[in-house]
Amino acid sequence: MHKRILVITASARPVSNSEILADEFARGAREAGHQVEKIRLRDKDMHFCNGCYDCEADEHRCSQHDDVAPILDKMADADVIVFATPIYFYEMSGRLKTLLDRTMPIYFRPCRFSEVYFIAAGTDSNETAMQAAINGVQAWISCFSDARLAGTIRGAGASMPGDARTHSAFHRAYVAGRSA
Repeated sequence: MHKRILVITASARPVSNSEILADEFARGAREAGHQVEKIRLRDKDMHFCNGCYDCEADEHRCSQHDDVAPILDKMADADVIVFATPIYFYEMSGRLKTLLDRTMPIYFRPCRFSEVYFIAAGTDSNETAMQAAINGVQAWISCFSDARLAGTIRGAGASMPGDARTHSAFHRAYVAGRSA
């Protein structure tokens, strides 16, 4: 079965380690015959959630005028979502957290995705340094009854730009994409 896979990257750097891992996941998924689309949050105008709850209205749309609404539509229509983020102070990047906070409109409507993958890269070589970020994504996933965390790829110790290409997570990202 061919799946629609949405890869969302949250790094500020164009050639970041988390993005390299996300691209390798996408390569594996494409080779497996899946349709893959990638969104780079650094290229998007994205405001913080202002807690107005307009998204609870009948159309389940956010009242803010930025680039988030089309991203949410793509998330709701995807079979698989892949989040990729650098780790900053043991947590996901602010860009990714902001997007997750803005997903309230899709909470109120049917979503296709059932699998979520989490890719992270960070300087600390201890993989447990990424656990808080994984817990945050897992908490978000728990709000969607049909979704589960299908896998995590941890690029622990990938600190210099490009380190991910020689990291063991590089191959794991490819294999996860192939098996998604």
